[in-house]
Amino acid sequence: MAVIHSTIDIEGPVEQVYALAKDIESFPEFMPDLKSVKVIEKSEDGRVVLSEWVGIVKEFKTTVKWTEKDVWDDEALTCTFSLVKGDYSKYSGFWKFTDLGGKTRFDSEIEVEYDVPLVGALIKGIIAKKMKENVDNMLMAIKRKVEGK
Repeated sequence: MAVIHSTIDIEGPVEQVYALAKDIESFPEFMPDLKSVKVIEKSEDGRVVLSEWVGIVKEFKTTVKWTEKDVWDDEALTCTFSLVKGDYSKYSGFWKFTDLGGKTRFDSEIEVEYDVPLVGALIKGIIAKKMKENVDNMLMAIKRKVEGK
C-alpha cells in the first residue's frame, strides 16, 4: 500500500482555498490523468458527498474507476474521504487546510492500494506515482487559481 503526502503553501485566504477544493467536479480540468468526477449524492448541508471518479492510466491504456465518500468539516477545515466501491483495494485519506494569516497550508494524505494479479506490483508502483503527480498537480492548480497565476 502506498501512502502519499503532499503539502503546499498558498498565498490566499483559507476560505477561498477550501471552497476551491470542495469543487471536486472541476478537478479533471487541471488533473490530466483524471477523466471525470461526478457528484451522485450530496447531503442537504453539503457536508457528505458521494462521487464517482474515473482516472486514466495511459501507460496501460486503461482506466481506474471508483466511488468515494467525502466528509467535509467546515469548522475544522478538513475533508476525510474513503472508498465506497471500485477498482482500488484501498483508497482513503484526508485534506487539512490551515490558516497562516492570509496564507493557507493545504496538507493531503492518501492511502491507496491497487491489486491486480500477475502485473500487480508494476501497476501498484505506477498508480502510486500517478496519484502523487495528480495530487501535486491539484495542489499547484489550486495555488495558481487562488494566486491569480
